[in-house]
Amino acid sequence: KVGQAAYSASKGGIVGMTLPIARDLAPLGIRVVTIAPGLFSTPLLATLPERVRNFLGQQVPFPSRLGNPSEYAHLVQALAENPMVNGEVVRLDGALRMQP
Repeated sequence: KVGQAAYSASKGGIVGMTLPIARDLAPLGIRVVTIAPGLFSTPLLATLPERVRNFLGQQVPFPSRLGNPSEYAHLVQALAENPMVNGEVVRLDGALRMQP
């Protein structure tokens, strides 16, 4: 989004570090996986008016709603259980891409 250069740069830094750190830590048996979440129902979003939460959820292509914390946890469990996932960035955002 417009005005989000610093936020975007910080996210880009995390994404850019994922694979090199995974390679550096591989000899120690440590895997590195980054989850890039979209809009999730969190205590912070719960403070917003319902109409705003509904609007945000409608911006998500499919499913058109805010993510549930249990869905995030489900992905964490699946990634932890699969030893071949390493050095990867996984988007969990319902195909959401914020408009400028």
